[in-house]
Parts: sequence; structure tokens; C-alpha cells
Amino acid sequence: MIFKTESPWSDANQVMLKLDTGSWRTERPVLDKEKCNYCGLCALYCPPQCMKDMSDHYEVNLAFCKGCGICAKECPKQAYTMKPEGEFTHEG
Repeated sequence: MIFKTESPWSDANQVMLKLDTGSWRTERPVLDKEKCNYCGLCALYCPPQCMKDMSDHYEVNLAFCKGCGICAKECPKQAYTMKPEGEFTHEG
């Protein structure tokens, strides 16, 4: 199991998760669950640690995701792809 404090990034993630910063994104990560092997690299490298462990995959908390794309770049199975925000409605 990966804990938030195991990230190579700052452990200030509790402070960061108090601010709704998802509106800064121009792209969002979209997961193909069939490709995901639940390795946890996306969660490990996510700078704001906004990945939630769902037991068989990691789900992005879009309220805090900055759209940096590190999860997509680090995924060995290319399960995450970055999609422009314009392709989504305001609700999801």
C-alpha cells in the first residue's frame, strides 16, 4: 500500500488538499481501467497526492488535480491519457 508520506514530493499534501485548485487545469487525466495494473506509480508521483486508492485502480480527485500529466507519463501501461478540459462538461 502506498501512503501519502511516501511521495517523493512535499509532505504538505494535507494543506494542499484543503484548497479547491482543480479549476487551474487545461487537461485532465482519464483512466482506462482495463489497462491499469494497479501498480501505484501514478499515486506515488502525483505532486499534490490527489489519487484515491479504489482497491483495483487509482481515481483522480479532480477538485485538486492540476493537470500536470505526471500520472500519465509515469504509467507503464499507459492507462492514463490527458484530455483537454474543453471535452468535458462543467460537472464531469
